[in-house]
Amino acid sequence: MSEAARSLLQRWGASFRKGTDFDSWGQLVEAIDEYQILARHLQKEAQSQHNNSEFTEDQKKTIAKIATCLELRSAALQSTQSQDEFKLEDLKKLEPILKNILTYNKEFPFDVQPVPLRKILAPGEEEHLEFEEDDEEGGAGAGSPNSFLARVPGTLLPRLPSEPGMTLLTINIEKIGLKDAGQCIDPYITVSVKDLNGIDLTPVQDTPVALRKEDTYIHFNVDIEIQKHIERLTKGAAIFFEFKHYKPKKRFTSTKCFAFMEMDEIKPGAIVIELYKKPTDFKRKKLQLLTKKPLYLHLHQTLHKE
Repeated sequence: MSEAARSLLQRWGASFRKGTDFDSWGQLVEAIDEYQILARHLQKEAQSQHNNSEFTEDQKKTIAKIATCLELRSAALQSTQSQDEFKLEDLKKLEPILKNILTYNKEFPFDVQPVPLRKILAPGEEEHLEFEEDDEEGGAGAGSPNSFLARVPGTLLPRLPSEPGMTLLTINIEKIGLKDAGQCIDPYITVSVKDLNGIDLTPVQDTPVALRKEDTYIHFNVDIEIQKHIERLTKGAAIFFEFKHYKPKKRFTSTKCFAFMEMDEIKPGAIVIELYKKPTDFKRKKLQLLTKKPLYLHLHQTLHKE
């Protein structure tokens, strides 16, 4: 085993155990976050080109199936349905497989398939890729404007427990206005809370794929529960909304534009915020408006305080 492969397996194993520990202790938000981060790393490795990988094609298929199981467990923790859930004891059966991936040669214990060959990029990774031609001129749309064939699951988290004197924020993402709204495939929004240095202050959440497309709007109507009491957010923090869509020609999901809301904008009621060009600038240093047209992200805020 090469040193690089050994290091990868050690990191994956540590992350796997951390997630299942959180899961066992009932720390569901932390478990979901750890599972999703590990799944993303495993998917990235499984989709890497052979020459750039430490693993064989068969091993990468097994790695991709483990990633799928992590996503299933993460979804189960967020679901209110009890049927057909992927249980913690099921997930724990995969730890020795991941640990011994180089020698594992048995049938995979669960009937799951790897996530389709679609690059899943962590926030900010798109900026290292070669950009397509000007996105504002329209992209490679496919199918009916209201057709979403390859839906991806959301990673929304439940509201935190209330605390006396502390405020929680629910943001309803109503819709986003885009000139080429009808051409966006599998659109969703990634929501994160960052400090002034672009460091995450809460777990990152993805909305489900949008409900519908209508004229120049993509409608979501989904609630995001911010995973920290407002009083505990650091000075200068901001809530970011990255609009993402699938690019079939390049086979990855990319950020098209982003918006953000600063702390002084947190107040009950409706708000519209401007859209900026990618790459996402979490430090808010070099902002460029996406378009001169009056197109915005439409939100509605609800504050919860005991």
